[in-house]
Amino acid sequence: MSVTNFKGNRLFLILGGFFITNAILAEFVGVKIFSLEQTIGFEPVQWDIFGYMLNLDLTAGVILWPVVFIMTDIINEYFGAKGVRFLSNGAVLLIIYAFIMVFFAISLSPAVWWPGSKADAGVSDMQVAFSGVFGQGLWIIVGSLLAFLIGQIVDVFIFQKIKKITGEKKIWLRATGSTLVSQMIDSFVVLYIAFGIGSDWSMSKILAIGSMNYIYKFTIALALTPVLYLIHHIIDSYLGKELAKSLKVQAMENNTINKLTTENKEV
Repeated sequence: MSVTNFKGNRLFLILGGFFITNAILAEFVGVKIFSLEQTIGFEPVQWDIFGYMLNLDLTAGVILWPVVFIMTDIINEYFGAKGVRFLSNGAVLLIIYAFIMVFFAISLSPAVWWPGSKADAGVSDMQVAFSGVFGQGLWIIVGSLLAFLIGQIVDVFIFQKIKKITGEKKIWLRATGSTLVSQMIDSFVVLYIAFGIGSDWSMSKILAIGSMNYIYKFTIALALTPVLYLIHHIIDSYLGKELAKSLKVQAMENNTINKLTTENKEV
């Protein structure tokens, strides 16, 4: 029997593919800093946060990371912590592989004509531009990967704790609650490792920029709540009532079994 014959398997492949693709894309597009105010047609806000005058200048990665954490909650709902852990570890390994391949591509000697091939478009050296866009620093890579893993662990833990209390009800509470906490950790951990340890940023600067990023992620997480319900409805309709319920029950049972196994080992 083909692995794709079972709807649950197909769902896991679809969700997993979307999850990993978004995680990898977020790493690479995150090098771009954009102005949120000017993007939507407003003047820079100039907020004073922890002594720094900041605008809503954000990394392009913040567009995708809230989606990744929402996907985490959906996968957690149907496949439990084990499914999230499998995909998170896979995403980290694939991100590392992607960076290795990118740095290898950067090290290749460019063709004689290529560096100046876009001079008419204002890019004086394509090799420098390519390296600048794709060649992120080691501490930025380490910081983003550690922040991702820690955020995932926290997201899964809080999601399961809330679900154990609420049961099948209040999807918005467990999804939004877990995402808000995990996004807060993600926002500050990546900045501290990438720029606190890897550069000379002060703690006040890290707190200021991290707070700005978190305000954005907080707002997006709330805005995505209706989308979360829509996705749940689409998945339940695709799986059918019985299979959807079976997967959710199995996900909770697996989490309980894992917890009991861990506790027995500790004893």
